[in-house]
Amino acid sequence: MPDRKTNWIDLWFAHVDELVDGDLLSRYRLLLSAEEIGRGERFYFAKDRHRHLVTRALLRTVLSRYAPLAPQQWVFANNAHGKPTIANAEPLAQGLSFNLSHTRGLIVLGVRRGGALGVDVEHLHARRALLDAGNAVFSDAERDALALLSGDEQQQRFFQYWTLKEAYLKASGTGMSVALRNVSFEFLTQERVRLSLHGSLQGPASRWHFWQFRPTPDHLLSVCAEQEAVQHCVARTVVPLGPEELLDCEPFLQSMP
Repeated sequence: MPDRKTNWIDLWFAHVDELVDGDLLSRYRLLLSAEEIGRGERFYFAKDRHRHLVTRALLRTVLSRYAPLAPQQWVFANNAHGKPTIANAEPLAQGLSFNLSHTRGLIVLGVRRGGALGVDVEHLHARRALLDAGNAVFSDAERDALALLSGDEQQQRFFQYWTLKEAYLKASGTGMSVALRNVSFEFLTQERVRLSLHGSLQGPASRWHFWQFRPTPDHLLSVCAEQEAVQHCVARTVVPLGPEELLDCEPFLQSMP
């Protein structure tokens, strides 16, 4: 059972391409609601239907480690910006925050008790950095910093910015209603980054804490959480309805305290 203290964030990794056992996938389908099954069937490509099935099974089975509810019993609702939340009345389910992200080969689920949470993961080589989109995505300072880099360094920094911004938007619950240019990051060193909020955004930037991880050589993960009592992230790889393994996955970057 994961630690339930508010100062811990659990990160659960599922390697979706490795989960191909037919019997196991059939068991996953039995865990989903009718709405989830219908949503999955609307995906055109088989790989997207597969990812959706594994993602929902991951969410339901992992949440059942935190509260006495069977995977089939979890009920979800969306906030005004479409962010999923837990709707169960079970006391141990109340106060749980979760967030999901996926990219080629990897699904990430973040869970904490108390406080908002956002995660975003990208495959560094699945696509090239879309630098032409910079005017819509990056602040002036970020564009200047990117212009000083080239090649692989520029590619990595692009996705560092991108995943940090996405993790913030997901944690704050505002989604794409916020202009990404107003969420700006400054890399103070190779290990430290600082958030600045501009434009219509309200509230101090110090409310939020960030981490970045490399869960595999090909993947970059950013995590954003409300500062209150957050001290540490614990990472595990897991097979839904199967074994889990604690990972030695330390952040290589954090925000200023």
